[in-house]
This record gives sequence, structure tokens and C-alpha cells, in this order.
Amino acid sequence: MNRQSEPIESHEPYWPPADPLGEVLHFLRMSSVFYTRSELSAPWSIELPAMKDCLMFHVVNSGRCWLEVDGTSKLLQPGDFALVPDGEGHILTSDPELPPAKLFDLPRQQISERYELLRYGGGGDATTLICGAVRFSHPAARHLIELMPKIICIESWSSPELSWIQSTLRLMAAEASSLRPGGETVITRLADILVIQAIRSWMAEDPTAQSGWLAALKDKQIGQSILLIHRNPEYKWSVAALAEKVAMSRSAYAARFKEVVGESPMQYVSRWRMNVAQMWICEENLQLAEIASRLGYDSEAAFSRAFKRIQGISPGAARNITN
Repeated sequence: MNRQSEPIESHEPYWPPADPLGEVLHFLRMSSVFYTRSELSAPWSIELPAMKDCLMFHVVNSGRCWLEVDGTSKLLQPGDFALVPDGEGHILTSDPELPPAKLFDLPRQQISERYELLRYGGGGDATTLICGAVRFSHPAARHLIELMPKIICIESWSSPELSWIQSTLRLMAAEASSLRPGGETVITRLADILVIQAIRSWMAEDPTAQSGWLAALKDKQIGQSILLIHRNPEYKWSVAALAEKVAMSRSAYAARFKEVVGESPMQYVSRWRMNVAQMWICEENLQLAEIASRLGYDSEAAFSRAFKRIQGISPGAARNITN
């Protein structure tokens, strides 16, 4: 049985800062999966496979191309930075009428473990891109990705941050073309910055980002309570304890939380704990007994039942997915 009647930790939970959205972006924990410099000449068309739990991006250095994701199309031109947030399979093409070749069927030059060079096409008009995939390991990333549209695009010439985005894109292009020592590291860091900027731009400008979980983070009191849950998943939370921390009555807090988040505070606490548990299992390789103890369960069996009920798979299956 879950020991929810006693404190999991005796210390008081850490009080979060006043910027819940900034905190979430700070702790997304991005890690690069691969990067590709693509030198393409028309006519060409490439199908990229789906990559589970990844965010894929494309930077156009020169030329132009179409990005197609599940029926949604976007023309990309020099300076554009496009994201495919949920790792869906998609197509890059010089002409939407062309049948695509599968990316992994094309010859690529391996520059390093995570960086490669692709040259492909019919010899016509040239297009060069930097493409890549990053993985978010923090549980908060799942919430963000579920809310994002199929394509997010920063058009650098219309951005208020025009100067630094253009400079960043130029530096990425220079590093990708010269392949100097340490170039992969530089590209990785620059790509991380641009990914975060693209997400920030989407959150600021897209009406769909003004509701649900993101709206809850912007709510002065509910957002602070969500960050308390995020930062202290081991703590023995109750609706009354959370309400007290944000200076609300228990009933007002519970009603407001359900209204803006879409589930009760304790449902959110339980789901967040299991998301964190999955991260501990997959990323930190912690033993189930330690995780169960941290989260206040009497036994591995009790923890495993709760994990499967919320995550839909057993802890063992979650560990095997990453192995």
C-alpha cells in the first residue's frame, strides 16, 4: 500500500521562482541524437522516418524546399528554422509532386558518431540545410510536445530577434561547411538555443499555447503549485498542503486547478511522480526498490502496479524500451 499518510520527505519543499514557464524551458534537458549537413540539388525528395520522443529541426542555409508533415506543408527559404515537435515522419522536397527516397536508403558520409554529410539530387538548383534531432528527457517535455502544432517555423527576417538569429544561423552554416575540430559541439549548442527560441516564439504567438497546461503555468498561483510538484515529487503532497503554499483555500484551489489544468491536483501529482519514475528508470537506471522508497511506496509491487496503471506499461517494459 502507498504510504501517503506519512511524509515522504521531512524537509520543506523548495519554493520555486516567479517564472514557471522559464523554469520548464530551463529543465527540458535536451540531448542531441544526430545532425546532418544536406547538400541537395533539384530535383530531390527525401522521406525522414519517425523518431519517437524526438524533436526534429531543419535550418535552410541556401535555396528553398518544402516541408510536409501529415498533410501540412510549409515552404522553407534561407534563414528559416523549422521544427517537427513530435518526431513524426515527414518529407523534405524540391517539388511536392516528386516521390520521396527514404533517408536511410541514401549514401551518407559519417563525419562523427552523431554527425553526417548527405549529398543527393539531380544536379539542378542547389539547397543546403542543417537537419537534426534532439531528445527531451525531462517529463515536462511530454506536456509541451503534446500541445505543439505539427510544424513550428521561425522566419528569421520577420523575427524581432532578427540580428542574433541570423548571426546564429550563419555560424551554424560556417561550422557545418568547414567541419573544423569541435564543430559538432558548436552546432549542438547553437541548435539548442534555436530550438528553445522557436518554442518561446510559439508560446508567445500561437493562440493554442494560451490554454491548458501552459496557461496553468502562467497562472500566478496554480503555476507556482505545479512547480512545487515538479521540483519535489517525493514530498507528501495533499490538496490542503498545495493550497496553503499558494495562499488559497482548499476548495478554491482544487476548483481552480481542475479548471485550468483539466485534472485534479492529486491526479496531476500521481501522474507527475510516475513520469519522474520513468525518467529515473530510463535515464538514471535506478533500481525499482530505490524508486519505490523515494516515492513513498511500501514495496516494489505496489509501485509497479501504480506505474502500470498510470503509464500503461510495466517498469520493466519501460526500462527495456531504452536498452
